[in-house]
Amino acid sequence: MMAVQTDLNARDLPDNLKEIRSAIEKAVPHGRTNHGSHGDRGAWSHIPDRNNQVWGALKPRYDAILEKHPKLDRGNHSNHLGTLGTGNHFIEVCLDESETVWFMLHSGSRGVGNRMGSYFIEVARKDMEKFFINLPDRDLAYFSEGTEHFDDYVEAVEWAQDFARFNRDLMMEQVVSAVCESGEVRPFSAEAKAINCHHNYVARERHYGENVLITRKGAVRAREGDMGIIPGSMGARSYIVRGKGNLESFSSCSHGAGRAMSRTEAKRRFSLADHKRMTEGVECRKDADVIDETPAAYKPIEAVMAAQKDLVEIVHTLRQVVCVKG
Repeated sequence: MMAVQTDLNARDLPDNLKEIRSAIEKAVPHGRTNHGSHGDRGAWSHIPDRNNQVWGALKPRYDAILEKHPKLDRGNHSNHLGTLGTGNHFIEVCLDESETVWFMLHSGSRGVGNRMGSYFIEVARKDMEKFFINLPDRDLAYFSEGTEHFDDYVEAVEWAQDFARFNRDLMMEQVVSAVCESGEVRPFSAEAKAINCHHNYVARERHYGENVLITRKGAVRAREGDMGIIPGSMGARSYIVRGKGNLESFSSCSHGAGRAMSRTEAKRRFSLADHKRMTEGVECRKDADVIDETPAAYKPIEAVMAAQKDLVEIVHTLRQVVCVKG
């Protein structure tokens, strides 16, 4: 997640936000076509110079990982840097409680990160078989610290987290430039407050007097004073929060609302008319292909926030006025 506060106010926005959404959609590849192969609209066909420059900083470590694990090399890495993806990934223009404009986005390490995760899960399963370790479920496969595969996995995870961070930084640059150049708003600054946080990641931390590896899946670090982002669904509120450093939660909080039902169930239960009603007032896609992301497919964000009031305090409440989905 990444959010940036601007010096724009709601009164600076046009009455019709369609052109702003269009400008963002043109600036950031999103979605997925052709099964992710040649011509995929969710990847760059011609990578911008700025993105190539950032990839140049990431590439040496990536090449070192491939040297030991060549099966990971299936393309789709540099052409995904600075792109949104699909599913619950989004780019939004939001207003806070004082009508200040924010840009917010959600995306991660894209295809290359997913590929690394899937690959090392299989490596761990094979290690269990190799060392005759019988598990109650094969999904509990693990690497022992100090082994070569443990070190390789941690390096790959840390690289993917860096890729994800650069991916969000580039997208935010592209969003800010697109809105600036759209001619729809006055010149503005977008550096007033920026928040960037992971929610599926591994980190070395110290808890209860022990040095440990913490895996946060769908969770955000919330040490005392840590700034974070807890988004709702499209059409719901999102929150900029400050961590309280709750030790019993390992200084963590939730990443967002979380799904209330599967994508299949959402498509079965809700109609296009339902989706249009639930996203009224938001400039966004209102077609059948995004019904699985409709607000009622997610848990009520207000209930989620109430359940973690001992973990974070709310600093800003955001409501989206533009939402771009893949």
